[in-house]
Amino acid sequence: MYAYKIQLVKETRRDYPDCSINNPELAAKLAAQYIGLSDREICVVMAVDTQNKITGIHTLSIGCLDASIIHPREVFKFAILSNACSIILVHNHPSGNLEPSHADIKVTKRIKEASEIIGIELHDHIIINYEGQYTSLKEQGII
Repeated sequence: MYAYKIQLVKETRRDYPDCSINNPELAAKLAAQYIGLSDREICVVMAVDTQNKITGIHTLSIGCLDASIIHPREVFKFAILSNACSIILVHNHPSGNLEPSHADIKVTKRIKEASEIIGIELHDHIIINYEGQYTSLKEQGII
């Protein structure tokens, strides 16, 4: 039998604006700075506190050209360890197409269900492209 120590390790400090994230445009802009111009799908989760301020960001998955794996277990591991009140998922579409795929919608609904059970709200799931444009699945009524 092993004993384990669980801790969250802060790697680098990023200066996020000290303001509430009250629209998907600001969240998309911050995520785009973090993800950059990747040629592969990258999915990140942002931890949000009770005042809707981002307290941290974590890379969940680095996929291939048109897919990445997102599992609720990995999403909420970071959310719980960072004491998040809510989370924002963001991933890029290297193709530039902002339409959510069937897989995007399916995983969003699965994360939403898990968020209701765990008690950490899924605030939004945003798709970004290399041109700085975005689609909010919350604005589309999927969440």
